[in-house]
Amino acid sequence: MTDYVQEQEMEIEALEAILMDEFKEIHSSESGLNTSNRCFQITISPQEEDEEFTQSSVRLALIFSHTENYPDEPPLLNVSSLKGIHSGDLKILKEKLEQEAVENLGMAMIYTLVSSAKDWISERFAQETDEGVEDDEAKKEEVIVPHGEAVTIETFLAWRERFEAELALERAKLMPDAALSVSKEKKLTGRQWFESGRASGKAAAATAEESDEDVDDIDFDDDDFEDDEEEDMLEHYLAEKTDSSSHS
Repeated sequence: MTDYVQEQEMEIEALEAILMDEFKEIHSSESGLNTSNRCFQITISPQEEDEEFTQSSVRLALIFSHTENYPDEPPLLNVSSLKGIHSGDLKILKEKLEQEAVENLGMAMIYTLVSSAKDWISERFAQETDEGVEDDEAKKEEVIVPHGEAVTIETFLAWRERFEAELALERAKLMPDAALSVSKEKKLTGRQWFESGRASGKAAAATAEESDEDVDDIDFDDDDFEDDEEEDMLEHYLAEKTDSSSHS
C-alpha cells in the first residue's frame, strides 16, 4: 500500500532544498484554494540567463496543496501575479499546469510544474520585450541627425555674395533683350557683332565670301553663346559688388 503522506513529505523536503528562498509555506486562507491542508507557495521568475529580466520585471506565485492520494491524483493548484502579469495570462498558465499534472500522475510532479511555469513566463514575456526593442530601434531610425560643415561668418558672406550673383543672373535671363542692350553695348558677343552689321564693309565682305563656302558646314548653337553671356554677366555683377564694397 502506498504511503502517500511519506511521499508528500519527501517531496516537500526536496523542494525546500532545491528552491530555498523561493519556497515557503503559507496559510490556507492566503492560498485561494478550497482546502484546510498545508499550502505552499513557490515564487517563479524568468530564466536567470535571460538578460532582459535581470531586474525581475515579471514574477508570479505557484501555489499548491497535496491532495489525500497525491501523486496518484492531481494536487490543488493556483497561480497569482506578484508583479506585471495579467489575469488572462494567469488563467492560461493555470490550465496548462493542470493539464500537465494529469499527464504526470503516479510520480512527484511539483518541480516539473515549476520548470514548466518558468519556461512559460520566460517565453511569454520575452516576446513582448523583443517587440519593445524593435519599436525602440524603429524610433531611433526615425531620428534625423544633422551632419555638415559648420557655418562661420566668412563662409556665410561668401555664400551670400555668390547667391546674390546667381540670383541677379537668373533675373537677367527673365528680362527682355532691350533692357540689357545698354550693358551689352560695351562688350558684344561674336554673334551679336556679326548680326549687328557694325563690322567694316571690307571685313564684312571678306567674311561673307568665306562664309559662302562653308555655310553648310557651320552650325550655330544658341547654347554656345548663352554660356558666354552668363559668365560675362556674372563677372560684371561681381565687379560692381566689389567696387561698391570698396567705396563703402
